[in-house]
Amino acid sequence: MKRQIFTAEHEAFRETVRTFLAKEVLPHYEEWEKDGIVSRDAWLAAGKQGLLGLAVPEEYGGGGNTDFRYSAVLAEEFTRAGASGLALGLHNDIIGPYLTSLATEDQKRRWLPGFCSGEIITAIAMTEPGAGSDLQGIRTTATDQGDHWLLNGSKTFISNGILADLVIVVAKTSPEGGAKGLSLLVVERGMDGFERGRNLDKIGQKSQDTAELFFNDVRVPKENLLGELDGAFIHLMTNLAQERMGIAVAGIAAAEHLLDITTTYVKEREAFGRPLSKLQHIRFEIAEMATECAVTRTFLDRCIVDHSNGELDAVHASMAKWWATELQKRVADRCLQLHGGYGYMTEYRVAKAFTDGRIQTIYGGTTEIMKEIIGRSLLA
Repeated sequence: MKRQIFTAEHEAFRETVRTFLAKEVLPHYEEWEKDGIVSRDAWLAAGKQGLLGLAVPEEYGGGGNTDFRYSAVLAEEFTRAGASGLALGLHNDIIGPYLTSLATEDQKRRWLPGFCSGEIITAIAMTEPGAGSDLQGIRTTATDQGDHWLLNGSKTFISNGILADLVIVVAKTSPEGGAKGLSLLVVERGMDGFERGRNLDKIGQKSQDTAELFFNDVRVPKENLLGELDGAFIHLMTNLAQERMGIAVAGIAAAEHLLDITTTYVKEREAFGRPLSKLQHIRFEIAEMATECAVTRTFLDRCIVDHSNGELDAVHASMAKWWATELQKRVADRCLQLHGGYGYMTEYRVAKAFTDGRIQTIYGGTTEIMKEIIGRSLLA
């Protein structure tokens, strides 16, 4: 089924992304996987190529284009290349909206040019050792000291945690306010008391630095408050739809790519004197996955267009996120099975996709949280 949501301009951008991946990412990726972190040079190269700050206004060095379809193209191509380490989606689609919609003019001029050039790498620190999706469980505190905030606490599972120069930290500024007593504070590299823990050893996405962060009496200037005081809950909820759409787009792209490489594999691999594709069970497996991918793709493309037009609500973003990522997980498992013993070998793309993709149903809100959002909306 031919996709109809992209224009010639989007496809030209797709070729730019593929060229960038071939030149600046794939030749170095094995080394990054071993190191557990990507090179900062890759971020600078992405900035030079115009792949950072796609939606940031041109006056701050960005692309000035809020059409989410360009972000979708970026997510699809990075997913198909298996290049999860260079987290442009996190930088552009998750952190970017906080800076463009909440930052003051002074903050924008301080941070956005470097954001777009790749000189400033960003992260958001929300998850804590004892609080994942539960914002009311956040214990990191920011105490008003007159001309600054005194920040104390710790965060974990922070993507870009090692490389980040600018971290948006969710902290409790009104102790009695619960989830509505939280604010966003921007912590910058070099601030006294800001320390990074170990680069966490994950089962997948090895080149994507994921770290623990510690804040010990960090003096955060008052001018580093992002958005409204005690307004973090609303700010976070506003931006979660785009975060979940980015994850969903990667999910269906991964499922389709795995289906493609597995279809090729079963045509070439022989068992009992004939290709695997001649076995009815194999054909049924491929048929089922192809149908599930086609149906999911149709829904996701509609969500992409709706989001580009500012019409996607949180409920449909949650539907897209849980369905596409659970499909990705199922397809990865079935495709690995169809590869047999070779599917368990790390040099095969399906093995890496199996481990890299497992996080998809967890971050950005677990599948269970997505279902809760949808269920509440229907049964309120």
